[in-house]
Amino acid sequence: MPKRIVSMAAAGLLLLATGCGAADMTVQSSPFAAAEGSKTVTLSQQSWVGAQANTAVAKYLLEHELGYRVDTVQVDEVPAWDALSQGRVDAIMEDWGHPEQEQRYIKDKGLITRGGDVGVTGHIGWYVPTYFAKAHPDVTDWRNLDKYADQLRTAESGGKGQLLDGSPSYVTNDKALVKNLDLDYQVVFAGSEAAQITQIKQFAKEKKPFLTYWYKPQWLFEKVPMTEVKLPAYKEGCDAAPDKVACAYPHTPLQKFLNTDFAKNGGEAAALLKNFHWSEEHQNEVSLMIADQKLSPDEAAEKWVKANEPVWRKWLPK
Repeated sequence: MPKRIVSMAAAGLLLLATGCGAADMTVQSSPFAAAEGSKTVTLSQQSWVGAQANTAVAKYLLEHELGYRVDTVQVDEVPAWDALSQGRVDAIMEDWGHPEQEQRYIKDKGLITRGGDVGVTGHIGWYVPTYFAKAHPDVTDWRNLDKYADQLRTAESGGKGQLLDGSPSYVTNDKALVKNLDLDYQVVFAGSEAAQITQIKQFAKEKKPFLTYWYKPQWLFEKVPMTEVKLPAYKEGCDAAPDKVACAYPHTPLQKFLNTDFAKNGGEAAALLKNFHWSEEHQNEVSLMIADQKLSPDEAAEKWVKANEPVWRKWLPK
C-alpha cells in the first residue's frame, strides 16, 4: 500500500488472498502474458487486500462476462512496473504513485499506458486507536508524540516508542519522518500486512495503546477504529527527497496502468480494465469478505458481482 504502499507490497503480504494460479514473478513469468491472438490476460496481484479486491473482481468479469482466461501473478510494487513494461503482465489494478517509474516507462519509453483512476483515493498516515485518542486528545498532534513514547514502547523498539509498520518491502517515509522530526521512536516491521493486522487486533483486544503506519481505504477501520495523528502538512514536492521528508503523506487517487501494447491491442479485456471504476465502499466490501470472512478472492468477487450488477455492467465494452 500503500510512498505509497509499496514493494503496500506487494508484500506477499496476505498469502491467503492470492488468486488461483498466482505465481511469484521473481521466479517465473505468466504463460498467458503477451499471448498475442489468444483470449488471455495476466494481472499483477499486489499483496494488500484492497488491491486484491480490485484484481479479483476484474478477473471474475473477464472470465465470466467476456470469456477470457486470466492469470494473476504476485509481484512487489516496483518490480511490477518492470514486469508490466516487458509485457510479462498486462495490467496493474492499483498503484499508489511511483514517479520515477512513471517518468521512465510512460514519458520516456512509452512502454506503459495510464489506465485511469480506480475510483478510490488512498491515504497513508500514522494512527493511534481511537480509544487512546479519546483518553489523550493531544496525542493526535505529532509534536506531542514524545510525551507518550514510554507508553508506546515495546520489547522490539529498543527503549523508544514503537511505530509499527507492515512489510519492509513497502515504500514508506517513516524512518525519515522519525529522524527528521526528531522523535523518540523506532520503526518496527511486522513483516506483512497480515501480521500487522494481527498485531493491531491484539493491541485492541487488550486495549493497549499503539502507533501504527496504516492507510485508507482499508477494511480494518471497521473492526478497530483508529484516529490519525496530524503530521506537518503535505505540500507539493515536500517528499521529493526521500531522506529529507518531514511532512505528511499525500492523498492519492489510486491508478491503473496497462502495458502499452495491451492497451492498444487488448480488445475487450483492455476496455473493461480501463472502465473499471468503483467506490471505497465497494472495495472495502470485497476486502472484508477476503480478509475477515476468509472467502477466497474468487468467492468474494462472485458474491459482490452477483449483488452489484448496476455498478459493473457499465464497465463492459459496448
